Formats: sequence, structure tokens, C-alpha cells
Amino acid sequence: MAVPGSLRRQPASRDFVSHCTHHHIVVFLLTFFSYSLLHASRKTFSNVKVSISSQWTPSCRNSTAPELQPYELWNSSHLFPNPEKATLFLGTLDTIFLFSYAVGLFVSGIVGDRLNLRWVLSFGMCSSALVVFSFGTLTEWLHFYNKWFYCCLWVVNGLLQSTGWPCVVAVMGNWFGKAGRGFVFGLWSACASVGNILGAFLASCVLKYGYEYAFLVTASVQFAGGVIVFFGLLTSPKEVGLPELGADEDEARVEEDANRPLMGSDDADDDDRNYSIQAADNDNEPKAIGFFQACCLPGVILYSLAYACLKLVNYSFFFWLPFYLSNNFGWKEAEADQLSIWYDVGGIIGGTIQGLISDVLQKRAPVLAVSLLFAVGSLFGYSRSPNSKPINAVIMAITGFFIGGPSNMISSAISADLGRQDLVKGSSEALATVTGIVDGTGSIGAAVGQYLVSLIQENLGWMWVFYFFILMTSSSVLFISPLIVREVRMLLHERRLRVLAQ
Repeated sequence: MAVPGSLRRQPASRDFVSHCTHHHIVVFLLTFFSYSLLHASRKTFSNVKVSISSQWTPSCRNSTAPELQPYELWNSSHLFPNPEKATLFLGTLDTIFLFSYAVGLFVSGIVGDRLNLRWVLSFGMCSSALVVFSFGTLTEWLHFYNKWFYCCLWVVNGLLQSTGWPCVVAVMGNWFGKAGRGFVFGLWSACASVGNILGAFLASCVLKYGYEYAFLVTASVQFAGGVIVFFGLLTSPKEVGLPELGADEDEARVEEDANRPLMGSDDADDDDRNYSIQAADNDNEPKAIGFFQACCLPGVILYSLAYACLKLVNYSFFFWLPFYLSNNFGWKEAEADQLSIWYDVGGIIGGTIQGLISDVLQKRAPVLAVSLLFAVGSLFGYSRSPNSKPINAVIMAITGFFIGGPSNMISSAISADLGRQDLVKGSSEALATVTGIVDGTGSIGAAVGQYLVSLIQENLGWMWVFYFFILMTSSSVLFISPLIVREVRMLLHERRLRVLAQ
């Protein structure tokens, strides 16, 4: 008995290796480090929250004020009567950033599908670097402290930073096909975690000179990265005369079925898949699909809602982990910054391993479900972590593995799957839009979450914050439960076919 094409997975790996060129490696590295630098500048803010809170409240340790006129300068930087009010405002800034970031993602995805991705990405990186420099460095050097000015800058920063993720995912989707996408994107999506580690490292190195230098260093590196991207990034294989991804996948489909998007139904007949939002004529440039068309693609809404809950938890660790370690255990800010790196290390390993497993199974949802169920247990365990740095680091890495891994998968590999379904077959002009929808919805959830975290912590304590995280993680599983059921049934069906083929 002949084995169905969907069960023959090995040729897909060989096809992926045979099509990998030095251009693929350069694109991988440039997109990886461009988004890492964007995340590094975001991480700086969370790493210096304790220093900023100290600077904005009455304290005998306002060390950033020169000795010439300490009284006047101390009073000019005193924005809040106590650290609690300053902490609440810091949470408000996180919420403002994420709301503007979410709005920007919806817009940036559409813009990225209609303009040159390289221009949009480099503009966002360089402009955001200037805003970060103004927010954290220039205001401190000029001793200018104003709540409304900080809010306006952070709105602009959120809009500019939103150009990053839809563009880099679209570029990666143009260069890397279905074969091995889970592993490649799982490894590549570590860019956010690497950026967090880089931001924490840079901030901890210069924090002793003042928090303004942490912003200065990360902003400078990000600006330089934007210039390199502008002159060096190739957004599509056709720019160097290589065949486009859609053409290769259509030819490979004749021999084997491994390039079928995971979001498609196995019950559908391949010969009948002629419907496409794009024109079938390869001589014409494909047109970008509309926003509502992208929302109606199978799986987009469910994964977007699940990602809203999951990104809330992931970004809460991103924004509040160093502050939690300093506030709850009394550890020094620089030590808390360095210890928080282990959460991102767990996310890097989790995203890579889980992406590889999803490639082997050719199903994403069951892998996500198992990981998120373990995440509930790891969150409960981390909430009761003792005042011990080694134990805290181990549990933190495990938590990052089960939360950061699924978060990376949804925002990268799954977004690429959704943007290259049969309905938009051969069109790169759907990738950025779909990615913007998924990540934008996730950012709305994260934005609401940051304000809720500050409120829950202030009124109920950190333990209830972790209960809130457990609820949101469980909700992520519920939203994708229809996809989980469908893909598990498909796995069981494939298993029966293998048994019959033996």
C-alpha cells in the first residue's frame, strides 16, 4: 500500500537543506539581530525601573543630581510623593507603549505589504532609537521631568517599534518555506529573548553610571543596526535572481506533500485547491489582501485571541521580572537584571525544541497545548520560589521554556503558516498583514495586562498576580481547543494510515 504524501516527511528536510544559500544565512542573521536590538531597547526600560522610580520620588539617594545645586535639581526630578505612585505610573507607561504598539502593528502589517519591507524596518529602528535616547538620556541630561512628555514619547516609540515584527516575519516567510519552518522559526524567534539578554547585559554594565547611560548605549546600537539593515537586507529571493518560494513549493507538491500549510485541511483534495485570493498568473505582481480578508483566514482569530492571553503573561515577565525580584526578595537591581536572563534562556530552548517537534508532527496546536499545561504548573511553582538565586533561576528557566516557547511559535512559525495558506498561496503580501493582526491582538492583551498587574500587585500582592497569570495561560488553551481537537484527530488518522501501510 502506498503511503500518503503527508506521511513522508524526510524529503522536506532534504529539500530545505538543498535550497539554503548564503543569502538565506545573511537574511536570517540580519532579521534576527534587527529585532534583537529593538527588544534590547525595550528591555532597558524594565531593567532600570527601580532607578527611575528612585529618581522620581523623594529620596536621599537621588545620585543623578550634581552637587552644585542639589536642592533645586532634586525638587525638579521629584514627580511622585512615594514609590507606590511612581510604580503605578511605570505600569501606565508600559500600558501606553503596548496599546500604541498594538495599534501600530495593525497598521505596520498593512504598510509592510505595500511598501518596501527594508525601508519600513530601517526607518522604524532608527526613529525608535532617537525616541528612546530622548526619553531616557536627553531628559536626564537636561533635568527635564514631565509626565505628559514621557507619555507622548512612549506612544511614539510604540508606533515606531511596531514596524519591526511584521516586517522581519514577512522577510523570513519570503525566504524560508514550509520544510523545516518550525525549527528554523523556533530558532530564529529567539531574537526577542536574545534582545532581552542583550538589553539586560548592557543595562547592568553601565547602570552604575546612571540609568541614562543604559538608554544611551542601547539606542546607539539600535540606530547603527537600522543603518546596516537599510544597506544590507534582501527582502525577497527575486532580488538576487533566485526563484520565489511559491514556485518551488508548487513544484515540490507534485512529488510529495510536505509543503502543505499546517492550517489547511488534510481532507481537502489537492487537485481542487485552485481558489486563491491572488491572481493565478505568475507574470503579475500579487496584490496585498485586505485587513478583513486576512482576519477571515482559518485560524487567524483563534490564534490571535490565544496569543492575547499568552503575550499578557510573557510580557508581564518581560516588563516586571527584574522589579519583582528586587521588590519581593530585596536583591540589588543589577543582580535582578542578570538573573532575569534565565527566563529568556528557557524561552530560546523552548521555542527551538517545540518548533522542531511540531515539524516532525507537522502539527502546531497539540505541541502548544502540552507546553501550556506544563506552564500552569511551572507558574504555580515559581510563585512559591524561595529566597535562593540558584533555585529561582532554575524554576524561572523552566517557566520560560513552557511560556516563552509557545509565545515564540505563535508569533513566528504559526503566523507564517497562517499567512501562507492555500487561500493566499504564493503571496508574500499576506504575511505582514496576518502577522500584524496576530501580534497586534496579542499586544492589546499585553497592554491591558500590564496595568492590571500593577493594580493587582498594589492591592492584593504578588501571589495574586501569579494566579492571574495561571488564568490567562489556561484561557490560551481554551481559545485554540478547536484547533487542538482537529489536529489530534488528523494525527490519529495519519497513525492509522501508517499502520495499514505496513
